[in-house]
Amino acid sequence: MPLTLPRPLQYWTEATAAALLHPPGASPTDFAEPAGEAALAAADSVAWRVFKNPVALFVGGVAAVILELAEPRVRTGVWEHTGFREDPLGRLQRTGLAAMVTVYGPRSVAERMIARIVRAHEAVRGHTPSGEPYHANDPELLRWVQATAAFGFGEAYSRYVRPLSGESFDQLLAEGAPAAELYGAEGVPTSRAGLAALFDATRPRLEPSPILAEFLRIMRRAPVLPVPLRLLQGLLVRAAVDLLPEPDRRRLGLLAEGLRPWERPLLRAMGRLADRLVLRNGPAVRACLRLGLPADYLYGR
Repeated sequence: MPLTLPRPLQYWTEATAAALLHPPGASPTDFAEPAGEAALAAADSVAWRVFKNPVALFVGGVAAVILELAEPRVRTGVWEHTGFREDPLGRLQRTGLAAMVTVYGPRSVAERMIARIVRAHEAVRGHTPSGEPYHANDPELLRWVQATAAFGFGEAYSRYVRPLSGESFDQLLAEGAPAAELYGAEGVPTSRAGLAALFDATRPRLEPSPILAEFLRIMRRAPVLPVPLRLLQGLLVRAAVDLLPEPDRRRLGLLAEGLRPWERPLLRAMGRLADRLVLRNGPAVRACLRLGLPADYLYGR
């Protein structure tokens, strides 16, 4: 059943969530306008259910970035062309807003945003320390980034919120294909079998790195969550590591970084509670209102 907190706590929660999706200098995005305009994914999609959950987004997003930074070309492009080390919160805010617009935003707004990102990525190119060339708009690298994101968000929701059936997971992957094509990713997996094949093909390229260790340190310490919730941040980062397939954790030297057995039920309780919490000013609810749906439409599904 949908959950609404006592008024002061609800206001604080709404404000905290809104701040995480408001990068410095960016204009506020109203997901309730223009009325009636559809998103890239339908309101009854698996994606709309998954992306409303903040626990799944945090855990799944960190898991995806771990896998992305394990690929040397992606790692070099991210670390040399973004300000993540200097401004991790700003980077996370921009990434989170982009994800919300891609899923919940009006199609025209999402398409314009993705086009801007693609243009910006055109300049992101160079060579890895070992001399390999990379380009942010390389379809092969984009395919890996899109696939790891879909894996992370879907697996986090399935493990720590509500289990997704095989059919639902396949549907989630297929729902991401239109946005992936706009980003320039080709041949993104649209089924669990395709995702497993891509992981198997890419795994030999994955490698541990001091940059990966630095990313995890930053994510444990950056002021992503408000002070009352800051102690949970390390738990969420460990949950992200725990999410990775065992061969990848072993390859990256992360076998000792996962959750303790008693922490998994705690994560599931957090995820299920968050799945009932109606954030009336959040992208999911505002997008439902844009389409003439009840504010709690996604919370009774």
